[in-house]
Amino acid sequence: MSGSEKYAWVRVTDQAAFPPRDGAGALVYKDAMWLIGGWNPADKTTNPIHSNCNNEVWNSRDGKQWSLVKPNTHLDNTFDPASDWEARHTAGYVVHRDKMWIVGGDPLLGHYQSDVWTSTDGRSWTRVTDGVPWAPRCLHYTVVHDGRIWVMGGQPVTKRIQGHVPVWTGPVIEAHYNDVWNSADGVTWQRVTERAPWAPRGQIGGAAVKDGRLWILGGGTYYTDSFADVWSSADGIRWERHTEQAPWRPRQYHDVAVFDNRLWVLEGVCKPGGNGNDVWCSADGSHWEEVPGTPWAPRHAASVFVFRDALWMVAGNHMGRDVWKLVKP
Repeated sequence: MSGSEKYAWVRVTDQAAFPPRDGAGALVYKDAMWLIGGWNPADKTTNPIHSNCNNEVWNSRDGKQWSLVKPNTHLDNTFDPASDWEARHTAGYVVHRDKMWIVGGDPLLGHYQSDVWTSTDGRSWTRVTDGVPWAPRCLHYTVVHDGRIWVMGGQPVTKRIQGHVPVWTGPVIEAHYNDVWNSADGVTWQRVTERAPWAPRGQIGGAAVKDGRLWILGGGTYYTDSFADVWSSADGIRWERHTEQAPWRPRQYHDVAVFDNRLWVLEGVCKPGGNGNDVWCSADGSHWEEVPGTPWAPRHAASVFVFRDALWMVAGNHMGRDVWKLVKP
């Protein structure tokens, strides 16, 4: 039996209580899974503002029963962004210093969200800064490593995005980043390197930190470049390329994780082929195996958790309310 064949997917529910969404934050905190924000243009009840996003918070201890911890408060232009975080998706989400963190955001409201928020209960949030020095950008990759929050890559998306941003009022800035930043407190940030050796990219969901190293697994720029290379670093400065072309298709808006002491790459916008539902794992970043027979629908921008000895796949841009977990039988 190969390593990939020892896993099996279990459908927990296809009718979770939360409305469909993609790009929602996925954190494990206080023995629960937390689903944070998200995007769904068809759901004008949950997402009444033009960004099609919300600032809800849901949690669950079993993946089947979900509780609304914080209802959406960003309902119209009377919203005060100093009192609560603006609706968003595909931001940075981490657990650090025994708090949940939201790091940056997206441009779908017609401006960049360059703020950082923390919470210990998911209901009340505190803004620690409204001006990170690595802004303006979105689609950055965010993890916790060595006692610090790390932000890597990303890009501005300031041209009008049809169907997302009705009007863009700021200057058009197009750039793709491969810089690396970190912070111990979310307020004071240092740029560790301006240009890492991997090609500029972002659009990587989840987090992969393994063996004391940061891992970059694929990624891309906004509907242009996609990659299938694998890099790692202990300090964010010196990077090792483990493979130039993994056996999985180049992709963006996918999710990564560390589960069962393996690196994981799941779903995403694959090139060629569009949305995928393939799942791959590796012990070392160089040798990869596909887990066969994935039963859930193709998608991108899902929410992935490592929780209670399982790898969880939740929601995504297929706009379902399904929850699955990968277990070792």
